[in-house]
Amino acid sequence: MTTDTTGTAARDGQSRRGGPADSPFVRACRREPAPHTPVWFMRQAGRSLPEYREIRANVPMLESCRRPELVTEITLQPVRRHGVDAAILFSDIVVPVAAAGIDLDIVAGTGPVVAEPVRAAGDVERIRPITRDDVSYVDEAVRLLVAELGDTPLIGFAGAPFTLASYLVEGGPSRTHAKTKALMYGDPDLWHALCARLAEVTLSFLRVQVEAGVSAVQLFDSWAGALSEADYRRYVLPHSTHVLTGLADAGVPRIHFGVGTAELLGAMGEAGVDVVGVDWRTPLDVATRRIGPDKAVQGNLDPCVLLAPWPVVEAEVRRILEEGRAAPGHVFNLGHGVLPETDPDVLTRVVALVHELSARPAE
Repeated sequence: MTTDTTGTAARDGQSRRGGPADSPFVRACRREPAPHTPVWFMRQAGRSLPEYREIRANVPMLESCRRPELVTEITLQPVRRHGVDAAILFSDIVVPVAAAGIDLDIVAGTGPVVAEPVRAAGDVERIRPITRDDVSYVDEAVRLLVAELGDTPLIGFAGAPFTLASYLVEGGPSRTHAKTKALMYGDPDLWHALCARLAEVTLSFLRVQVEAGVSAVQLFDSWAGALSEADYRRYVLPHSTHVLTGLADAGVPRIHFGVGTAELLGAMGEAGVDVVGVDWRTPLDVATRRIGPDKAVQGNLDPCVLLAPWPVVEAEVRRILEEGRAAPGHVFNLGHGVLPETDPDVLTRVVALVHELSARPAE
């Protein structure tokens, strides 16, 4: 398959002149020369923006993810304000799980809360496969956004099987993941059945986004850093690999990101990715040595740095750009999501600074 005239995704994997497939972001993901280091921010569409808080007032999170026109507006807000090099679809990692029949809600100040946590094989059976019709609102939102964004690429995303499984087993967010690990160690057959089911749901969810026109996808494994490398390879890597290699024919870059994953970066790079996201704990040149020379990196400014005086922010941006030069491709980002108390004007200044410092002469 080849891209349409909007260039939303080079389905045959080849960059083309013009359109999102030839954007600095996609070129960097593919380890190709770009006019500057591209920059976007995880959680760039969110609580740091007053326009977001206004439009989301009195609209529950899950409901907001199911309104295509609202999703479109929220996704576009940081592109308009900051001039970032990519948009990321406004959604939540539990959206496909809810579509698969799990009774859950996203509680303000808490996060996803599951009514009946997974404890037995029957609970896994409740997680049914999803189709495009189950998430038609996502399909519609992506198509609306592709039309609005023009040459700016749109990133689709999903939660990785381990992180989704942790929410389902714990019943909500957890600092220790004790119930998750107890199931993982105590009943590995049930654990792998759960993750296999979630991997299929995740793959279907990402395919809907790709077919609707996203230019890249990111798989978030937010809680994978709670594991040792040995446990990650045994209990998690096969399922993340199933998702990411299942998109090998999609023709879009695949990004994989987790928090606290310094010791897992090499393994994560083996999962079938083009780009490995790195949190703020590991310098990008060190991360590149762990991941290998055939992957781009994404990151990795500490979100808390954005709360410091501008000279501190500027110095850290310069450091990260320099460390990122060790990689064959670098997408500038934070090491996790934008904090709600961040001044949006600082984000705008960071985008301009990254573009200025990394500008390369036209060939």
